[in-house]
Amino acid sequence: MSFKKSLYILLILISFSAKASFILLPMDETTQQNHLKAYGITFWCLDKNYKASWLLNYRGGSFLLPDASEIRKECQIRGVSFEVLSDGQANSILDEISSPSQNMETVILEKAPKIAVYTPKGKQPWDDAVTLVLTYAEIPFTPIYDEEVLSDGLLLYDWLHLHHEDFTGQYGKFFGAYRNAPWYIEQKKDAEALATKLGYKKVSEEKLDVTKKIRDFVIGGGFMFAMCSATDSFDIALAAEGVDICEPMFDGDPSEGNYQSKIDYSKSFAFKDYILERRPEKYEFSDIDMTEKRIIPMEKDYFTLMEFSAKWDPIPSMLCQNHTQLVKGFMGQSTSFDRNLIKSNILVLGENQLNSEARYIHGQKGKGMFTFYGGHDPEDYKHQVGDEPTVLDLHPNSPGYRLILNNVLFPAARKKKQKT
Repeated sequence: MSFKKSLYILLILISFSAKASFILLPMDETTQQNHLKAYGITFWCLDKNYKASWLLNYRGGSFLLPDASEIRKECQIRGVSFEVLSDGQANSILDEISSPSQNMETVILEKAPKIAVYTPKGKQPWDDAVTLVLTYAEIPFTPIYDEEVLSDGLLLYDWLHLHHEDFTGQYGKFFGAYRNAPWYIEQKKDAEALATKLGYKKVSEEKLDVTKKIRDFVIGGGFMFAMCSATDSFDIALAAEGVDICEPMFDGDPSEGNYQSKIDYSKSFAFKDYILERRPEKYEFSDIDMTEKRIIPMEKDYFTLMEFSAKWDPIPSMLCQNHTQLVKGFMGQSTSFDRNLIKSNILVLGENQLNSEARYIHGQKGKGMFTFYGGHDPEDYKHQVGDEPTVLDLHPNSPGYRLILNNVLFPAARKKKQKT
């Protein structure tokens, strides 16, 4: 082969590589065929030490990845829409985003977070929306429970999801409807056996220590995400430390007299001034939850994501990335939160103004952060015990599930700690 011909081939190769330097995963409503799996692709790239960028408010919060044949192949396998960009095209997009006139920002994603899901052994994936969507998006996670938490196993993780747990030791307040159901009897028996094994006389005492370990994980710099009953029961357990709020059918002895006056709201992460629900047969923990105070018909049940400045408030902007600002509502034991009972330092990310309720809130505790998301399953409006699992292949563009995955990716964007 002549030198001239070799040079010509080399120039073609250089030209080709210059034309295709980046892959864009568009996240707008019309272009992306599988929003949920796009997060999985981005996580996969980070896990393989590729750098990625999150383009806040650009086409629904798109992801910019380096161009590599294995990334293209993975997108094709998983059914994720992508666009191949030249250096010039990518730079043009980044220039547009950096303009002071645009409410957009580029956030570098550095490292795939280590993910733990707090869930009892034997639970099915469809019992929990987060487990379901992590599995669907092919994002790896480790199930952990009380033994791992109490032995400081959380130190291995960056991100923790709390399954629909009851941290108060009242077995989810299912007593009224399900006290004679075999699954309830079995779960109560298992919880008592685990508490005894771990050296506790009561489940409520064991759960309190678990709650405090999770609190310390957040204060130390971890990110915690909770949905449904894990949100308010976690906060109540912290505030009720040292106070017996459990009735005899839960822990074998009466609750303390006038226990409401002994609740220390300063220990709660997000909520204040709430009144606990004393009746054991009542399927509620307190008046934080809006489920029974709602007057919204299903067809009008939507909540609005708040708009933040991407350049000045990148954290809430990341958590609210979506292809729509209007998200379909969904029920749960803890469907939403009374705005009047949320602490003033907590950021409301999503709300239903008609009912003065918050659906999606975020806060900081110590060096870490937490997000509470009301409701059980974003694509199962009124989830009932024993319902069939949600098939996410039918909802690959779910805005409600996207909010969960925003939280999963968020720790990847955190700045490295400053050396002092």
